[in-house]
Amino acid sequence: MFNLKLFKNIDFGLLAVVILIFGIGLVMVASATDFQVDGLNRKVVIQSIAFVIGLVLAILVMMIDYRIMGDLQRVFYVLSILIMLTVYIPGLGVRQYGALSWIDLKIMYFQPAEIAKLGFIISFAKFLEKRGGRISSFKDILGIILFVLPFLGILLIQPDLGMALVFVFITIGMVYVAGIDFKLVLAGLAAMVVGAPLAYQVMQPHQRIRIDAYLHPEDLSLPGNYHVMQSKITIGSGQMFGKGLFEGVYHRSDYLPVKESDFIFAVLGEELGFVGGGIVIFLYFLFLNRLMNMAKKSKDFYGELVIVGIAFMFAFQIIENIGMTIGLMPVTGITLPFLSYGGSSVMTSMIAVGLALNVYIRRKRSSFSQ
Repeated sequence: MFNLKLFKNIDFGLLAVVILIFGIGLVMVASATDFQVDGLNRKVVIQSIAFVIGLVLAILVMMIDYRIMGDLQRVFYVLSILIMLTVYIPGLGVRQYGALSWIDLKIMYFQPAEIAKLGFIISFAKFLEKRGGRISSFKDILGIILFVLPFLGILLIQPDLGMALVFVFITIGMVYVAGIDFKLVLAGLAAMVVGAPLAYQVMQPHQRIRIDAYLHPEDLSLPGNYHVMQSKITIGSGQMFGKGLFEGVYHRSDYLPVKESDFIFAVLGEELGFVGGGIVIFLYFLFLNRLMNMAKKSKDFYGELVIVGIAFMFAFQIIENIGMTIGLMPVTGITLPFLSYGGSSVMTSMIAVGLALNVYIRRKRSSFSQ
């Protein structure tokens, strides 16, 4: 039975940073969707409801000992795969931006892969713990590849390359922290160098075009490059201190796509300037730093791996999204945690925070029952 005294161990600093980032994001979403003070903005309402639901779910997740979740590794693994397959149910799956990655819940679209990320982290952490953590042979690497392959296969078929990269980055981060023989790292890098050209050749045409666009940003005829250029112009127009809240001009044009979601950082850059963007990046740094410190204080290796997986998940999304808006990373459609509009993204991010806190509040062996 859950002991309410465990809530005393919560890292309230982490929650404060999350709430602050979300608050900034809500204002940016309102501005990006032409919010009117005397009227309700549907996306602002949905975003707020999603955050509240996510907070409630985070609390519920904290009440279930993470070690019990680890014991149900196979259940989480299978359920995560099945959840991702729901996009193929006729009448339920929805194709957006060229990818069959969403399901229609009538009140909102939900991306199953978002919640599947957490099931993957829970099950993969147990997978690594059972093997003692250390990755020292090609047999270990093969086991990891086979473990991750179903997730990557489903995502590449949809196709959702951006989400597939999130899973890859989570895997790399958790394997690195678990401990991997340096010779295997070198072998992996060599395989990537040799395999990259081959992978490019077997990619779908639209995937190759995305790679071409990233390698040739000056070619505005390639998908995404024109939008990235508009994003950089929008951010640059904010200069040092920005134009002020709801005073942005460039992001209100039709040249910047999904400005409330994928390119929300461009909206922030125009209205809050370099200073505002820098503050948000600093808040993300604090957030990730607290997560890694929480991981170090975990009671056991399994708990540490769970938090590390969550931290690497957030880190990749933050780096990729912000990097995309300033032209340093390819366009993938990955949202900016807590800041971008998206019900499934917000709820999953809050559940992820709840899962990390689940491990953290049980870090100390105490006199009361756990």
